[in-house]
This record gives sequence, C-alpha cells and structure tokens, in this order.
Amino acid sequence: MSTDHAAVLRTLLREAELRLAHLDDDERSLLRDRADATADDEHDPEGSTLSGEWSRVDALRRGAEQDRADAAAALDRVAGGTYGACVVCGGPIAPGRLEARPTAATCIGCAR
Repeated sequence: MSTDHAAVLRTLLREAELRLAHLDDDERSLLRDRADATADDEHDPEGSTLSGEWSRVDALRRGAEQDRADAAAALDRVAGGTYGACVVCGGPIAPGRLEARPTAATCIGCAR
C-alpha cells in the first residue's frame, strides 16, 4: 500500500489546529465563568471546579500543540527529502513505524 505521507501529515496538522481552536473556545468559556462573581465552583458538589477545568484544558492544549509541532516538523522533513530517515542515526525508520506513527522522527532503536 502506497501512502501519501504529506497528505497524512497535513491531515494530522489540521486536526491539531482544530483541537486548538476548540480549546480556545473552552478557555473563553472558562474566562466568562471565572468573571461571573456569583460562580461558586469550589462548593458545587455536582460539578468540577474551574481550577480542574483549567488544568484539563491546559493539558489538552499542550498535547495538541505538541501534535501540531510534530506534524509540522515531519512535513518539513518531507519537503527536505529526509522523511523516513532517523534524525539521530540517519538510518531508515521502519515503514510500519511510520504507518503507526506518521510523525516519528527516530527509528525504533534510537527511540529506546
């Protein structure tokens, strides 16, 4: 099966950017909730606290930003003709690894 690596990577990049846009919306919602002087989230037994939601959004944002950076770096390697070569040892990255993890920058040996 032939894979268009650049197309897969562009899709991963778009997905990460969409997740970041949704997280921006979540963050704006949290800011509105925080600005609400009547919000007493720390004493609401039914819901999560604003600080808990901030932590969740922050962790998801970091993951999406890393995914975006990994996809962009892999696209740079495609453009530079080095996609599929390990950035550490220069050896080939196994096709199965690239299929499972299209943004992989290292071979399995160097990843260990």
